Amino acid sequence: MSPGVELVSCLGWTIVTATSETGFHGGPLAALRVRPFCWWFAGQITSASGGMTQLVAVGWLVLRWHGNGLELGLLSTAGLGPTLLGGLWAGSLIDHHQRRTILIWTQSLLTASSLLLYALIVSGTASYWPLVAITMLTGTVSALDAPARQIYVLDLVGTERVAGAVSLYEVVINLSRVLGPAIGGALLATSGPAWCVLVNALTFLAPLAVLIHYQPRPAAPSSAKPGLRQAGAGRPSALEGLRYACSQPLLRACLLLAASSALLFTPTLFYPLLATRVFHLGGSGYGLLLAVFGAGALPGALLASRRQPTGVQVRALALAASVCVLVAAAAPALAVLLAGVALTGLFSIWMIASANTLVQLRSAPELRGRVMGAWTVALPGTLPVTALIAGALADTLGPRIAYAAAGASLAAAVLACWGAYTQADQDAAQQPGAVPGG
Repeated sequence: MSPGVELVSCLGWTIVTATSETGFHGGPLAALRVRPFCWWFAGQITSASGGMTQLVAVGWLVLRWHGNGLELGLLSTAGLGPTLLGGLWAGSLIDHHQRRTILIWTQSLLTASSLLLYALIVSGTASYWPLVAITMLTGTVSALDAPARQIYVLDLVGTERVAGAVSLYEVVINLSRVLGPAIGGALLATSGPAWCVLVNALTFLAPLAVLIHYQPRPAAPSSAKPGLRQAGAGRPSALEGLRYACSQPLLRACLLLAASSALLFTPTLFYPLLATRVFHLGGSGYGLLLAVFGAGALPGALLASRRQPTGVQVRALALAASVCVLVAAAAPALAVLLAGVALTGLFSIWMIASANTLVQLRSAPELRGRVMGAWTVALPGTLPVTALIAGALADTLGPRIAYAAAGASLAAAVLACWGAYTQADQDAAQQPGAVPGG
């Protein structure tokens, strides 16, 4: 075996990965060297796909009951609103309690909420407002579950492999966008919506098994940076993480980047309008755009794991993603639109996975949970607000203008914090034991 190459055994497969002489373990599947993460990764694929499967059933039920989009919009707000309102508080809890314990509770509650919805559907008592209440409950639990899962990944693999773990999470998300609707559509047609919900409840069992069986090694105690309280000292402060992130130029830039790019990861907003109103393709064209975005996103997620990201790299990827959005928005022909959407998937996922890794690695350990809580407020918590603005813009000025505005806002966020990315890389390079990036 040549130096820098390692065989990884995961779930019965042997995978060749690369290692870096600098100490940062590169390669798209490097994090899978850690067996607990390997099983966690597999469980996340089933769980995320199950969530998409349930969304198919929920959307179908709402349309059957009411037949318009207003109720669907309210349902989305009920699901994402708790993240916007409570994400910072959730991050504070994560910093002051074991992530594994939190996740056991959140995954159990998510299972229970799906089983409750299943019981309502089977009994024939399901209706719109109970569905909204269950969705709000699920959104509240998810506001705590999402940042806890991101930090738990770091607990499993350590800082050297976190880039690979974060990028593989993006693989999970994009695989679920393909597998979940396909499974949901098949179950909806053959067995009805109740089975879609039951399948989602069952998919939480795999992550729960990993959480119960594997306990990460406790992290070494870290000294707080000047001006910061030790985690667990005094009352948890939800705003302390946000204040800290805003005081750090790179973290502030990444949070702004996450909020400004959130619309790019909501293809159900722009792609139906581009397919039907602009290119007159109908529902099949909408499905084609979703598939093309996913096809570009998967290699983008894998590329993000190859090496530790730098601020300059994130900045360049964000600019590339914004240019691709502008090209797609102005596409004169379908071929140009498809190319622009595929490249948007590639660069946007590469960018957001790299930015997520930077935020975790460059945050003070005692405030990491609260910073990631702020990250979930930015993405996807801001979507109830930004999606409403984008939808209104699409109705008044057209889908092309609305989609172009999403790309322009991303570029503006990059330009507003241009120097922060370079300065952060220079500061990191001067630290003892720094690992070269990019």
